[in-house]
Amino acid sequence: MNAYELLTYAVEAAGDKKAENIIALNMQEISDIADYFVVCHGNNERQVQAIAKAVKDVAESHQITVKRMEGYQEAKWILVDLGDVVVHVFYRDERLHYNLEKLYHDAEMYRYDEVVHA
Repeated sequence: MNAYELLTYAVEAAGDKKAENIIALNMQEISDIADYFVVCHGNNERQVQAIAKAVKDVAESHQITVKRMEGYQEAKWILVDLGDVVVHVFYRDERLHYNLEKLYHDAEMYRYDEVVHA
């Protein structure tokens, strides 16, 4: 599976759990960490956990090893490392505080519809 296919699965999984303002950042020219970052948020801790678990579950269902998942218990910022794709699931207020979109403003940004319907 290539990185873009994995990105699509991760974005769809987040969308299925009603994640808000889902974006993907193309990190290929910016960082060696991953090809894509997914950034989204939920409105309460339970939703944030459900989004992260859905991403983890869909990756595992496609035989993708989840390298690590951090922040699950606190549910303020959960990072799901899928290798080529890193998913950042925030609690709404934390997302505003860290503002990864601004930090990586040089990255090409894709909205949910642009990824899922590409």
